[in-house]
Amino acid sequence: MPPKRPNEQAAEEISSRERKKQKVTAARTIAVQQTSGAGSTAGNAVAGPSKTVRIDSMKGLPTSLDVEKFAEARAFEINAMHNAMKSASSSSTHRAWQELPRHLRRRAASHDVRRVPARLRQKARAEMDPMRKKILGRKPPRRSKHEREKKADIFAKRQIDKKWLESHLWHAKRMHMENMWGYRLAVQPTEKSFRPSYRAAVHGAILHDASYYSLIQVTGPEHVLKTLLESCCDPQGPGPGSKRYTNGVRACDITMYRPNSYPFALVGPVSLMWRPVDPPAETDKAQADTNVAGPTNGGKKKKKKGKKKDNQGTSASTQPQPTGDNVSRTVWIRCHPTVFKDAYLTLKIATSTTLEVLKKSSEHMDKEYEVELANLSDSVNAFEIMGPKSSQVIRGALTPDFNTETRKEFKKFWSSLNNLQSTGSLPGSMIIGFKVLDPRLNFPPKNAKAHVESQELPSIPAAWSCLPSSDLAKSDVWDDKIRELLKTPKYKKHEIDARRAQNVIPGTPLKATKSDNRVPIMLIQRSIPSDSFMSRSATSPSTTKINDTPIHGWTLIVPRGWSMPFLTSLVYTGTCVGGQRERQHQAFEAGQPYFPQDFPFTAAYDDYSESRAHVDEERWLRKPPAKRPNWEKLETPSPWKPDWRTVLGLPLLPTPTTDEDPSSGMISTQRDVVPLPENPTRPWLLCGPETRSILDTISNLFNPSAALLERINQLRFKRDMSLLAPDVTADMLFQGALVQVRVVPVGRGHPEDFAVIYSVDDEEAKRWKAATEHRKRTAGAVPEDTPSETEMSKVAYTKEKAIGYATSANYSLALGEGHAIGAIAVAKFLQLQQQAGRLSLNGPLVKIRNRDETICRAAYVDII
Repeated sequence: MPPKRPNEQAAEEISSRERKKQKVTAARTIAVQQTSGAGSTAGNAVAGPSKTVRIDSMKGLPTSLDVEKFAEARAFEINAMHNAMKSASSSSTHRAWQELPRHLRRRAASHDVRRVPARLRQKARAEMDPMRKKILGRKPPRRSKHEREKKADIFAKRQIDKKWLESHLWHAKRMHMENMWGYRLAVQPTEKSFRPSYRAAVHGAILHDASYYSLIQVTGPEHVLKTLLESCCDPQGPGPGSKRYTNGVRACDITMYRPNSYPFALVGPVSLMWRPVDPPAETDKAQADTNVAGPTNGGKKKKKKGKKKDNQGTSASTQPQPTGDNVSRTVWIRCHPTVFKDAYLTLKIATSTTLEVLKKSSEHMDKEYEVELANLSDSVNAFEIMGPKSSQVIRGALTPDFNTETRKEFKKFWSSLNNLQSTGSLPGSMIIGFKVLDPRLNFPPKNAKAHVESQELPSIPAAWSCLPSSDLAKSDVWDDKIRELLKTPKYKKHEIDARRAQNVIPGTPLKATKSDNRVPIMLIQRSIPSDSFMSRSATSPSTTKINDTPIHGWTLIVPRGWSMPFLTSLVYTGTCVGGQRERQHQAFEAGQPYFPQDFPFTAAYDDYSESRAHVDEERWLRKPPAKRPNWEKLETPSPWKPDWRTVLGLPLLPTPTTDEDPSSGMISTQRDVVPLPENPTRPWLLCGPETRSILDTISNLFNPSAALLERINQLRFKRDMSLLAPDVTADMLFQGALVQVRVVPVGRGHPEDFAVIYSVDDEEAKRWKAATEHRKRTAGAVPEDTPSETEMSKVAYTKEKAIGYATSANYSLALGEGHAIGAIAVAKFLQLQQQAGRLSLNGPLVKIRNRDETICRAAYVDII
């Protein structure tokens, strides 16, 4: 049958791609008007060469031109050009958002013209408006201003059950957010950044908004604060009342306990800072220098000494200098939000106990002391900037107000920051206070670069000579009145942008005026130390490699209301931004425990373990039986959270029972009395800077339990605490002790969270040692009876040999192999040490098994 149309057969042979190509070509073709001339045939004119030659090109042109007639003569060409432009734009093969690079493409860009770059906004607006009118048929109705709900009210409704940080909107666009500890916090970036974040912490800089940390202010007489703080802190190491901390030049990292309860009732780690004050002696010396002048040095000294006595004695009424008990000091305590209630209650109990003791003493019974506790959690914001380039980030993003800064020590410190290659060169926990200009005035900031004078013989950084001092640590951020005045910036961002737009030279920083804010801030040197632990190399088992990757940086404290101005400037310097996962991984790579998941027997750890167990169990129940591990066959009695009482050999706590009839579906209101356990042993966690020395001391003694009790009583006596109660025997204290350890596998594989740690007997330990030592030898040199690691990994394990659990485990980027942080019983660890000495092992040897596997791996454990 012939085709109905002449071109139908040809159209069928053309593919859809060719038809689309022809359509686009036709849409982009400009129509041409056909001319009819005397020599034309069939209405088509053929242009030929001109036969006339003109010498003067201007000859023959009209003297005037009628614009109206000329436009009418060219109407066809003009209309053809307009139609071609319209058809070409409507038949475009790419929309505006499709021309963007992939990292800028968003679904929101299809609906919001402002999300498209400026060069494509006109095209995007032309594409979006016709589609919107076509779908709606009319313009969307818009409520009047008085009927619209304010954004502040909308955001307030979304914060009923949690709090937002000031930088919440910035993080919510770039991070995965979760409800944690009463806040909506960033967990991890949406882009792949696990390894880049670690590289930034080790080689660059990484930023974390830690404004969710709670802040408690304690104000009172100095000797009262010393007493109450030392009664609820870890007695290991220097206390918060030592001179190195009371002058306010350093922050003190301590572990808080309930008052007079050490080593039980662990609350958690906290950071403590004293507000610096001027010593009376320095004030009198300054007065003597201004009022007295002598011809010789000896005469000066004598007159200064006499004048000093006069000031203290006669002029004390006119210019009183607080000394002794009259000194009122202020202390800030920063703690994790999960322990805020416990820490606040602990301080209240310690305060009341201390004041009662002072009233009963003969020296202070006629005096009255007042101690004030205040919650300043919403008064300041904090940023943690970690990495070797953190000092350059600080120096590039912040601009001190040198017009009002007169301290020579600070100017020396600030100039030396440019040459500081790592904040680890500074004294630990050093505090620096100063005022900076509004960071938005100097936006965008310029990165500062460290200068190295010589690669062969690098000079000592100048910051080493800037020792901590009270004058350098002073900051107005301590003053609540100043913080209250600065809680709202004087100028909004659009006002500063309008000022910047008036600059003659674009991009130049704005000059600060008298009306611009001067923001007081505080810098605290922060370090995540690494205890240089050894790990067995996978390529050469006979050798060991030492992990020593401490991470240093700064903690920046700014007043409330200034989070976003500082955040935008800090981020613009090129630093990476991390969430909770990145902060936790920094501590993991350094081999340090992370609160709260690595601190058993704390209330925060119980809440964390319960919430994670609920999430893991729900995920396990959603899977079919064939696709989930069988805990009974794997002999994993507690798959959702570690069972520490079983590890310590203590009886399980009984659960309340009820008289319940399953058939009726009714539950009796009569509750049975829960019987107390027969063994009253209280589990506790041994942690602190002297943990290793304590265990090394008691391991060589015949009766380690008695030695441990004596050592604990010595530490309590150091803080003026009474001895432990008589009902706490040495055996009970020894049996309930748990210690934090670091676990490094010998060979392949890496442990996971909640992995079980097992002890090995002497025979199995010898076989593991032989298997690991002969792994590098050739096949002919290995004895026939030497087992392989594969064979040893399949050796049966029993629940009775479980001695601990891994609380944080993952692949270590610093070691290049598996690594775990966990806890084991102190009694079992001492047995492992004795076993390592008998068999000449490199360290206490254990085997570790993931909760959903049957393979065990040999590993060495070490005290943190």
